[in-house]
Amino acid sequence: MCIPLLQGTTKKEFVFEEAPFPSCHASTVVELGNGELLAAWFGGTGEGKPDVAIWAARRSQAGWSKPEELVREPNTPAWNPVLFHAKTGRLWLYYKFGPNPREWSAGRRSSDDDGKSWSAVEHLPAGILGPIRAKPLLLGDGTIVSGSSVESYHTWAAWIERSTDNGETWMKYGPITVTSSGEKADTSGIIQPSVLQIAGTHLRFYARSTRDIGRICVSDSRDAGKTWSQARPTELPNPNSGIDAVRLADGRIVIVYNDTQTGRTPLNLAVSRDGEHFQNFETLESEPGEYSYPAMIVGKDGSLHITYTWNRKRIRYAKVTDLN
Repeated sequence: MCIPLLQGTTKKEFVFEEAPFPSCHASTVVELGNGELLAAWFGGTGEGKPDVAIWAARRSQAGWSKPEELVREPNTPAWNPVLFHAKTGRLWLYYKFGPNPREWSAGRRSSDDDGKSWSAVEHLPAGILGPIRAKPLLLGDGTIVSGSSVESYHTWAAWIERSTDNGETWMKYGPITVTSSGEKADTSGIIQPSVLQIAGTHLRFYARSTRDIGRICVSDSRDAGKTWSQARPTELPNPNSGIDAVRLADGRIVIVYNDTQTGRTPLNLAVSRDGEHFQNFETLESEPGEYSYPAMIVGKDGSLHITYTWNRKRIRYAKVTDLN
């Protein structure tokens, strides 16, 4: 008999039923100081279209608010918002903009009242992209360790951007690459790292890979994110789709991912005690369709809060409670 490494109770709902855009993708979620949630995503007529903007909604006890536009860049699409708090309590919204990922620049806004009001849009220096898709890691001393990546025409690579001034400025470390073990592909590599703290200065990231690699890849740092090992494939499949990961209070690691090497269904939760060997414990979606780009955080009460793309039409929210 296989004893589950983790069990919980999962409840799901849509962030919105109707919205002023036909397509949406790439959500992010953060818990606010009062226990409410704030989610953001990009939405418009379709990924990469000039009208795509960053939208957000807040979840209170009354449910989700109507989607509100947070960022619209003139005549170019916005991409991949990421919400997170600095140690000061400042809430950051980072996002990308440009015609495609190979030509991205980055922008940001900040809020000192948990998203009730926002600063003006600020564009980052060339070469600095901020958190590329997954939330960054906030260390105890306030250092922010952010997973970033670059998608060139033939090679993808992960990078780490670190901030020691609460997200105001960044230093870039990398690239971190992986050797392909599959057939030669037009494009090969890893992107979109999700960074965790294992213990002390030992950090680890899990990253999306191209189909020739076909596995979630992992890299380790022993100096709080300044230097990293070459990435290596894990046992978990990856169909060139976004993932996210968290470390629970007891040290177990949870990954949300597509448990397949083709397509973007099913969408699963897996858990590991050692960070190497994982066991699925929940299937969030299993029907035909696209269920992708999950974002996941651990709430103050220990619950998992997850948002993800639902068939490019809506953003779905899942809460996993009673974890044991």
